Amino acid sequence: MSNQERDTSAAAAATLRGAEVTDREETWPVVSSHTPWRSDWIVAVREYTVHAPGDPEDRMSRAVLEHPGAVVVLAVDEDDRVVCLQQYRHAVGRRLVELPAGVRDGDDEDPLEVAQRELREEAELAAEHWEPLLELLPSPGILAERQHVYLATGLSHAGRGDFELRHEEAHLDVVMVPADDLVTAVLERRVTDAPLVAAILAWQVKRLGGPGS
Repeated sequence: MSNQERDTSAAAAATLRGAEVTDREETWPVVSSHTPWRSDWIVAVREYTVHAPGDPEDRMSRAVLEHPGAVVVLAVDEDDRVVCLQQYRHAVGRRLVELPAGVRDGDDEDPLEVAQRELREEAELAAEHWEPLLELLPSPGILAERQHVYLATGLSHAGRGDFELRHEEAHLDVVMVPADDLVTAVLERRVTDAPLVAAILAWQVKRLGGPGS
């Protein structure tokens, strides 16, 4: 496609404004599905054969990694320092800078209660104020996980109770990072965890008085 054709195509595209800019519910017809693999943990692979709406002959196979969903907590203290974790992730072979986060036990578990639990268990903190910040679909081409991101402020110490850190969590470090330093680390590509990147940049927009603040 030539540059002129690209320009013409872009000019012909519909323009969405305001409330029109939104995801919408849609499900294509399913011909068949099966689960070739299920872990002992929380995930399973489900394979679907679907077809395009109104065109049963246009069939395609799509694998979906099923996941119950998760929460992420952007916890900020009175000095605009963000509570971060340094935690090993085997899938990427890195010790990442992350935010406190955790998996929901099911669709009926309140995301806010999960967020409060994870902040307490991972960082030994409670928060006086909680605000929904974002909802994320981290990899919708294959992953069914939905992440609920909360802003937590008014922090205070809270014990873990009888919860015991295990496996990778037993080796995590809790650190406080000035928000401006964290934004810089993200923009310089030194910090790459997707929910952290989305959360800190969204909060940066809000605190600077940008759209939606």
